[in-house]
Amino acid sequence: MGSRNLLIVGAGSYAVVAYEIAKSMLCFENIAFVDDSKAVTPNGLQVIGTIADILSLSDEFSDVIVAIGNSDIRLDLIKQIRAYCKLSLCTLISPDAYVADSSDVGAGTIIEPMAVISSLSRIGEGCIISAGAVIGHDCVCRDGVHIDCNATVSPYSTVPAKAKVSCGSVYC
Repeated sequence: MGSRNLLIVGAGSYAVVAYEIAKSMLCFENIAFVDDSKAVTPNGLQVIGTIADILSLSDEFSDVIVAIGNSDIRLDLIKQIRAYCKLSLCTLISPDAYVADSSDVGAGTIIEPMAVISSLSRIGEGCIISAGAVIGHDCVCRDGVHIDCNATVSPYSTVPAKAKVSCGSVYC
C-alpha cells in the first residue's frame, strides 16, 4: 500500500486531539485540516480548506476522520462523506490505549490515550472515547457516543446513540 494521508474535518480542540493521535500512530505521511469557520487550529496548524472542499481534496488524501464534538454534526458529516467521496473513514486509536482483541470499534471513532475498551465490547461509528475512559466488558456504545475523560461504562451496559457520559461519571 502507498502512503496514507489523513484529512481531519474540524479545526478545534478535538481536531488537535485527532492530529496528535494520528501522528503517534506513525501511519500517515501527511495530515491536514478542513473547517468552515477556522483558518488555524488551536495549536497553530493551517487549515487547507472548508468542508465543501473535501470532495476536491479526495485525490490527495486516502483517509478522513471527523473530529467535531457535536455528535449530530459528526454523524451527519460521516454520512455525507460516505455518500459523496472515496475517502476511507478511518479509526484513530492511540498506541497508549488498550483495546481488547475481542472488542469491535466502528469506523470514524477516536480512542484517546489511556482509554480502555474491555473484552467483547462494541463501539459504534463516529464515537469519541476520551483519555482515561473505561468501557467495561460486554458493553455497547452506539453511534456518535462520547465517553468523556475518566468516565466508566459498567459491564453489560448499552449507551444510546449520541449520548455523552460526562467526565468522571459512571454509566450503568
